[in-house]
Amino acid sequence: MKARTRWDVVCSVSDLVPDSGVAVWTEDGPVAVFYVPDRLPALFAISHTDPFSGSNVLARGITGDLKGEPVVASPLYKQHFSLRSGQCLEDESVKVTVYPVLLDGDQIRLQVPVAQAEVAA
Repeated sequence: MKARTRWDVVCSVSDLVPDSGVAVWTEDGPVAVFYVPDRLPALFAISHTDPFSGSNVLARGITGDLKGEPVVASPLYKQHFSLRSGQCLEDESVKVTVYPVLLDGDQIRLQVPVAQAEVAA
């Protein structure tokens, strides 16, 4: 059975900073939303939690491009995470969660899992 999801508004376009990330809170935990205007798609969303330190810092990382892959470098230990897949480029056994993200008018929406209690209600 497929997990149920919904599209939550997490911020507005005016909250975004080009070539940077913003941290937002979802029921699934903290998420980093990145706006990379020179790419299509220009919006990416991954877990805000650095899996190597456990700290919520990925939105503060430096965005870039490694061999055509859009990435963010963790501000702590400098590992690079793909903004498309969440894969750590330095350690293939490590991956962060990726969230579908879209622009809806002036609002940024993330597709997040619905809590089991909501599904049962």
